Amino acid sequence: MAPSPNIPDEVDFSLFGGAESLSEGKKLNAPNRSTHRTKIVNPENKGDVYDRPPQDPSDFLWLMTEEPHRSRRKVIMKAHPEVTKLMGHEPRTKYVALSVVLIQLTTAFLLRHTHPLSWKFLAAAYIIGGTANHNLFLAIHEITHNLAFKGVKANKALAIIVNLPIGVPYAVTFKGYHMEHHKYLGEDGVDTDLPTQLELICLNNVLGKVFFCTFQILFYALRPGFVRSQRQSYWHFISIAVQLCFDYVLCAYVQGGTKMLIYMIMSSFWAGSLHPLAGHFIAEHYVWDDLDQETYSYYGWLNIFAYNVGYHNEHHDFPSVPWTRLPALRALAPEFYDNIPSHPSWPMITINFIRDKNVGIFARVKRKPREEKTKAPSSIELDGGPADEESRSKQQ
Repeated sequence: MAPSPNIPDEVDFSLFGGAESLSEGKKLNAPNRSTHRTKIVNPENKGDVYDRPPQDPSDFLWLMTEEPHRSRRKVIMKAHPEVTKLMGHEPRTKYVALSVVLIQLTTAFLLRHTHPLSWKFLAAAYIIGGTANHNLFLAIHEITHNLAFKGVKANKALAIIVNLPIGVPYAVTFKGYHMEHHKYLGEDGVDTDLPTQLELICLNNVLGKVFFCTFQILFYALRPGFVRSQRQSYWHFISIAVQLCFDYVLCAYVQGGTKMLIYMIMSSFWAGSLHPLAGHFIAEHYVWDDLDQETYSYYGWLNIFAYNVGYHNEHHDFPSVPWTRLPALRALAPEFYDNIPSHPSWPMITINFIRDKNVGIFARVKRKPREEKTKAPSSIELDGGPADEESRSKQQ
């Protein structure tokens, strides 16, 4: 990259999101563009992966192919049967998650006499609270896959406890929808991670994308209820009851407890809004660089705060591999991962998403749902790993 007179030292802008300068990436669906938002770890073997026609911005990318993770999982297991040694729960998860819970409760307590609109309160809610609650979101994600304890009930109980600083009960509901996201990736009307047609119509412009990125936590929280209802279990009611009791006791019996709750809810909002870690929501499954690839990884240092969720191709390939072993999974099978385009940065994802006309609400892969998936959800609870197949075989 040629040096610029406005920049004293050489700067590789690709580290911040794949652009060589902040003026690039503004042409609508520019063919054969040289600037890419993603990168390939092994550039010597990238082939013609980027030689693709631009995507139609008026519709989603509809594919007839099966989601790629199941087939790649089978191939990797055949090539590297020792991958099974990486599977199983990670005992350290509960200690890390509960430590972050303690950090959030302590911070909230220290701010109990601070005005919610003061700079100190707002800064703490964004920097400390947003980072901590985003970490708790992803702790619940790990626990959802039953990777904190061996038993399912122990994992659910832990998820309810970890949910407390988030302020609103969502952990148990998230589990059901997230398991369907893994099993039926990209299936319209089943995978509730996908934007709806109404979102495409209303938000497919710069202002719409700004609104979406600012309030995306609300989209992920409310969209599932509109798209696909799920059967409630007694765990849902336990989760709601525990959270409401915690919030009530906090507000009614702790001096300054209302401000503590405001801090925690504000932290949850920032965690899923314009926060550097929130870039992973868009990075994971939005289509970039006009590819037909639907899952993207990120291997940068922000994974430290996010339970390595940036290893997202690896996670979808093997949901039963915990966060501490995902780097080992990638190292075990580099021939499968180093040639897949990945994101060089999370912080610039949101900016690139908003400013690049080649990416928008339309940039998601969708598939027609299989007939049996549109019926009432199965009574078998999906756990995102080998337990699914075991449960199904026992039922049959």
